Amino acid sequence: MATQPNQALPNGFRLNEYTVVRKIGGGGFSMVYLARDDTNQPVAIKEYLPGALVLRTEGSVLVQANSAENNAIFRHGMKCFFEEGRALACINHPNVVRVINFFRANDTVYMVMRFERGKTLQQHIQANRGTIRESFIRRVFAQLLNGLREVHTHKLLHLDIKPSNLYIRLDGSPVLIDFGAARQTLTQEESKLQPMYTPGFAAPEQYHNRERLGPWTDIYSVGASLYACLAGYPPQAADARLLNDKLVPATSNWRGQYSDQLLETIDHCLRLNYMERPQSVFSLQKVLMDRSALETKRPSLLGSLKRTLSRDLF
Repeated sequence: MATQPNQALPNGFRLNEYTVVRKIGGGGFSMVYLARDDTNQPVAIKEYLPGALVLRTEGSVLVQANSAENNAIFRHGMKCFFEEGRALACINHPNVVRVINFFRANDTVYMVMRFERGKTLQQHIQANRGTIRESFIRRVFAQLLNGLREVHTHKLLHLDIKPSNLYIRLDGSPVLIDFGAARQTLTQEESKLQPMYTPGFAAPEQYHNRERLGPWTDIYSVGASLYACLAGYPPQAADARLLNDKLVPATSNWRGQYSDQLLETIDHCLRLNYMERPQSVFSLQKVLMDRSALETKRPSLLGSLKRTLSRDLF
């Protein structure tokens, strides 16, 4: 179904205790605005606005379903979005975007988040294509996995981990942004909607067998993001791999340029069978924090790596 050309809220619009500065992002599911609160502090506000289901025309701020049939789907997705905001508001971790408010207005739902200054990992990859150091990769992802562990502890999944959703603050610390769980639920509820996952970073079970979603699903996306750091582009999409797997393993592509341990870890995360991937973030994090691999390159760590990564279950 084609996405409707929805209008963004106008600059200067008053939204509860926030004033919209300008639109700064958005896709087929939502729009994101830079805004300021009553103390003049910047915040990011995400507006639930699935273009395939609703239409807001010029001169209006209200969100309306574009058909009676889509109204029920839109309402269900709004409930999922609201519940996601409620759940994320319970997480206060330096490596997870901080949700500070969520509310209903204009016949839709808004999620207010702390505004972060910096750049995405995707921007860093594009600016440093082929020259990203392993020490940087290990540091950033070990910290990000701290945040992801906290997410999984709350029985939540991110479901849209990719370099453009991994933000690096000005001080170098990373933060997970733009969760995709509500988008996934909406796609699952109504098959005629366009898929809302990112090819190359979405795990196989996000295309099929969605009952198998788990921490290992986010771990596949972490592996794909690691792969993108080395390649400068995402790996082959998982649905295409299921039909004809042409993905060149990291251990073949970059042997000698990065430690065997890191390359084997990436390949392990990108296994198509979810049961063959690391089953918990903690086990993956232990490997990435092993900086001895930077100093000592061993012939093969695959056997010990498999044992380490598979020891802890979610």
